[in-house]
Amino acid sequence: MSLYLLARWLHIASGVVAFITLWLPLVARKGGALHRRVGWVYVGAMIAAAISALVISGWRFLQAPREQPIALFFVYIAVLSAASASMGVRVLRTKTRTGASTHPLDVGLSTLLLCMGLFTVAYGLRMDVPLLWGFGPVGILSGSGGLWYWLRPPQERMHWWFQHMGAMVASGIGTITAALVVNARHLGIDGLQLAVFLGPTVVGVLGLNLWTRYYRQRFARKAPAATGRDIPGQARSARAS
Repeated sequence: MSLYLLARWLHIASGVVAFITLWLPLVARKGGALHRRVGWVYVGAMIAAAISALVISGWRFLQAPREQPIALFFVYIAVLSAASASMGVRVLRTKTRTGASTHPLDVGLSTLLLCMGLFTVAYGLRMDVPLLWGFGPVGILSGSGGLWYWLRPPQERMHWWFQHMGAMVASGIGTITAALVVNARHLGIDGLQLAVFLGPTVVGVLGLNLWTRYYRQRFARKAPAATGRDIPGQARSARAS
């Protein structure tokens, strides 16, 4: 079996697992056993899907010039999803930090994502591919936001909670968008239509804003009574990390 074929089957299997396990942590009790266990399955599947996508799409980008736009899109999505999932884990492991983090994994992945977003936008504008220049800013914002987070001391007590939420939502947006693009023709969608494929981003960002507002209000109400006690889910997350 060739490396390309092996990567393809690995990508299909891990992509299906990632798509299925994406949803449960969103509705499960935050910090609970189910949330953590299924979340780890999603992260593992997402990393496997990203690595295999880099092999498949990287080969197509170099060997099939006519397929370069869609190949670049999947390379970009792989970096976005994997970097975001990694950050979602890293913020939990470093939530007790009091200063900036210059760990190569933290700064490196955020920088890579920022650069991939910039390159994707530039390539999309040059080749007139709306999906690329329209979706590229997601990586630019995620990458620059990651650097802004890591290279500064924490700005609030529950910084890790909100950053974890944002990172995992960004990874989920990449997962859903990739699945939509792959299966577009089966859904009767022709071409790389920006308006259609930005749907998961719009829904994800709106949902994240509502989610963040809810938890900020919740933590603000509990803050006066939290002295000597953990915020709900914090103790469980600490044990998990």
